[in-house]
This record gives sequence, C-alpha cells and structure tokens, in this order.
Amino acid sequence: MIGRKERVQFLTGQLYRSVVGDERINNIVEDLVDAIGASDAHTQSGPEHPADLWSERDVALITYGDSILDEGSKPLTVLRDFCETWLGNCVTWVHILPFFPYTSDDGFSVLDYSSVNQALGDWNEITNIATDYRLMADLVLNHCSSRSAWFENFKQGVDPGKGYFFTKNSSFDVSRVIRPRTSDLTMPVVTSEGEQQVWCTFSHDQVDFDFSNPDVLLEFTRIIRLYLDRGVRIFRLDAVAFTWKRSGTTCINLPEAHDLVRLLRALIEWVQPDAIIITETNVPNIENLAYFGQRDEAHCIYNFALPPLLIHTLIEADSSRITRWLMSMPPAILGTTYFNFLASHDGIGLRPVEGLLSEGELDSMIDQLQENGALLSWREHADGTRTVYEVNVSLFNAFKQSDEVIDRTLDRMILAHAILLGLEGVPAIYLHSFVATNNDLSRVENTGHNRAINRHQWALDDLTRQLNHTESQHAQCLRAIRQLIDMRQLQPAFHPNATQFTLNCGRSIFGFWRRSPDRAQSIFCLYNVTPTSTTIAAASLNLVGSDSWRDLISGETVDLFSEDPTIELAPYQAVWLTNAMTPKPRFVGS
Repeated sequence: MIGRKERVQFLTGQLYRSVVGDERINNIVEDLVDAIGASDAHTQSGPEHPADLWSERDVALITYGDSILDEGSKPLTVLRDFCETWLGNCVTWVHILPFFPYTSDDGFSVLDYSSVNQALGDWNEITNIATDYRLMADLVLNHCSSRSAWFENFKQGVDPGKGYFFTKNSSFDVSRVIRPRTSDLTMPVVTSEGEQQVWCTFSHDQVDFDFSNPDVLLEFTRIIRLYLDRGVRIFRLDAVAFTWKRSGTTCINLPEAHDLVRLLRALIEWVQPDAIIITETNVPNIENLAYFGQRDEAHCIYNFALPPLLIHTLIEADSSRITRWLMSMPPAILGTTYFNFLASHDGIGLRPVEGLLSEGELDSMIDQLQENGALLSWREHADGTRTVYEVNVSLFNAFKQSDEVIDRTLDRMILAHAILLGLEGVPAIYLHSFVATNNDLSRVENTGHNRAINRHQWALDDLTRQLNHTESQHAQCLRAIRQLIDMRQLQPAFHPNATQFTLNCGRSIFGFWRRSPDRAQSIFCLYNVTPTSTTIAAASLNLVGSDSWRDLISGETVDLFSEDPTIELAPYQAVWLTNAMTPKPRFVGS
C-alpha cells in the first residue's frame, strides 16, 4: 500500500512536474509536509469504516457569523447561543460562511486568511463553536481581495505575493472560457514589471490566484494547518473548479483542478484522518459528480441540482423531472456522500439543471419566481450573449403562489425539508430556511447586490419575539423542521450511505425507498407535491406482508390485509412509512 508521503509525492509531481521539472518536486513536497505539520504529527487513526464519517444524526447549519445581531454582544457568541437555545442537538455541523476580514461579496473577497473579522469576534469564539459542533469553514481558494497585502506585494514585485496571481498575456486564448459573471474577465494593473492583465473570475475586487505557482499551494497549506488547530474539521473548497487556467480551454473543471483537490485531501487526511472535504462546484450535474473522483477527491459534493429541481416540482405540482433526475443519480460510494441543501447564501443556480429542465421549463420557473419578488443574476458567454446564472430569492418566498385561495407556502416549505431530510446524503439547512425568513429588499437597495435578498440580518430580540409567537410563520417552520429532524436522527435507514431506490409514483407523488445498512429497516418516503389530495396503492410499494407499516410523521398504520389497501396523502403531505419500531422522538420545543 502506498504511504502518505509517497502519495503526496505522486500527486505533487502530477500537478507540478510539467511546470517546475522533476528537480523541484522533492523540495516542494518537503515544504508541504512541514507546512501541514506532518513531519512531527502523531499518527492518528481514521474512522473504522468509511461510512463512519457521518451518520443519520448529522444535519448541517449554514449561516453567516452575523446573521443574528444583539447590541453589545459579539455576533459569533450570539450565533452559538441561538444554536444552543433554538436548535440544540438538531444540528451537528455548523458552517460559518467566511469569517475573515474582507472588502466585498460578504466575506468572499478575503483580506487576511489568518484572522477573524473583528466585527464578528475572534478565534476564541470560533473555537468555542468548534467544541459544541463539527465546524465547517470556507477555504476561499480561487481568489482574494484586490486590497489584500498579498496583492499589494504582487504589484510591487515582493514576497509574499510576487507571482501569486494569474495574469493573461496577449496570446492567451479566452474564446472558450466559461464564467459566472458579466464583468470584464481581466483587470489592468500597474506592477513593478509594467501593466499586467490580472484574471478576475468573479469581480475586480476578487483577483484570481495562480496555482501553477507552488508557493500559492504552500500558503494555503499553512492556512489549512491554522484552521485545523482552531478546530475546523470540514473544509468547503470554494469555487475550486476555477482554480486552474489553460489557454484555449474553458478554464473550469480542468484536470489540474481535480488534481489539486486530491492533493489537498491527501495533505489534510495525513494529519487529520477524520476531516471532511466538500467541493463547491456550481456546474452541470454530470460535471459536479466528477468531484467524487475515485473516492480520492471530495468526501461530499454539493447537490446543486436539487434546489432548482425541487422548486420547479412544487411550482408545477409535477414530480416527473425530479424523479427522472433522482433515478439517474449514482449511489455514493462508501466514504463519500451528497451534501444536500435547498438554500444557501447564494441564489438558486441554474447551470446545474442544464439538460435536466428544458428552456421553456426554466423560463416558466423564472417567471413564477420573479412574481414572488425574485431578482436575477446573469452570466456572459464568450460570444457576448447573456443568460440567467442564478435566481436570487429567499426559499420561503420561492414557494409562494399569489393565486391561491388558501396560502400553502408554509406547507410547501415543510414538505421540501421533509424531502431534503429523507434523501441519501447529509442534509444542510440555511439559517433563514429554519426560520422562514422573507425576501429582504431593503438590504438589496442598501447594498446594491441582488444576493442580499437572502442574507437578512435578524435582530435577536425581533427573531426571539417571532419564535415565541407560536403561530408566526417563523415559529411554525422552525418547529416543524425540528420535529422532522428529531424523527430522522432515530432512523438507521436515513444514514447518508443507506440504500436509496427511486419510486415511480406518477406526477403527483415524489417517492423513494431507503434501507438501513443492516437491512433491518425500510422507509418508503412519499411526498404529495400537489395542492390536492391523492392516493397510491399500497401494493405498488412492495411492502413486506409480514411486517407492520407505520408512518413516522403521522403515526398512522397501513392495513395490508384490507381489500385494495391504499395510502391517502393530503395536499403537500409527507409520509415516512417504516417497518421498524423506533423510539419516540426526543423533541423538546421552545
């Protein structure tokens, strides 16, 4: 079996041999080993089994460090207290979006990777959260702030920073480049070597690193070591698909980007075998799946196709598209799984459903979402044409339908999370989805950025008042999602690697079957995606006749021995039909 150092040596050579030659590879490897702390690391054992990296109890919270504010208190302390008070054991992973000093893009234009934004708190607050939850942090790999010390040094031609950023010369062919924005691809910058065209994938305040320079990788290896020391155990590799550029290519998802993920994983696992790497690659579904590699790249990939497909399903009251997609999804190999989400700090990306929804279906969904107050963000193609890149809207508002006699927005919101919690993978829930936050148009107006619509900042007193008002949409949503999580966490069939089989239940019902790793428990997950009642024949589910079947959510049982037994689903009802007796959920509601 290849040793850890030999693997790092091999992957480093694969990535850099053509750039620096064989003679420098050994030196680069030794530098990386020292930077990650492997030279003096105590040998740590990894999980006994690949599937032990996670369990059915795991649910991730996605949040900014300052999503909830309380005058006189550090936002990170407020966040920790909120989690303890209102989420408790329902959340096991906490993803704090970039908590570093920054200049724009709500944290993703990083000024300094080694410190915590003073407006949020300090490293003590970060490590405090890491003691209670499994901490997930962003590794913003592709770019940093144009006002960072590194970029200032780049312009002056001094270290650290000299040679850190990607520049395009006149012979570099950009005709096939795929980008997520409409701004100019490059920015002219005066440097000690004259004017240079610096590559800017996302904005002119976000200048792209040049990972063909091994010094850049070395800097990030030091950053990873720092994060590990502060308690980070889950690394989100932000925009990793864009990290390598080559003339005449799309400059996205290049083989070198995959090699970089492999190398980062090898280094991290060497010193922290239970660490988890998640790739953030907002690309078409097939390209996204490639980041599993051969179980040697991402442990988890964001399931980017799920949000737009599920929204389309509930808007159209038609499960056919999401059913077809789920049937085509491969089961994750042990040691890998899906990172499932419905909403995040970003908008609803549309590239992941290229080939899954038709142009007409996309246009119809966009029109409906705009009626609900959604805004649009665009991307520009190489030929100068533009298409919608993402739809910016809060998840709660995405599910509104203005023509309804009875407002069923909350029903759709809860149903969507019941689907999320049933699927193969680790579910992740945005803080604003937990509490059914509405569109924040005033924040859009104040910031000038469409994404701000779903980045509301709650005053703690206001949010607490809403959650204590049991009939508010915020309290009802949180209570319902917590109850679903409590049920999920007791079911072995909901293990992230438990078997999943898609059911073909017609357009009205979205369904799939989960089976526990020990084959003792089955759960048939059935979801009525329409505003009218519907039924399904129990015989169509192949329910084992010797077992007793009970809906975990309602408590109702199915009599298989009645004449033509059916299961009736009310509008937007979720059913988790199981054959196993499980303990009563431990839910304690506030």
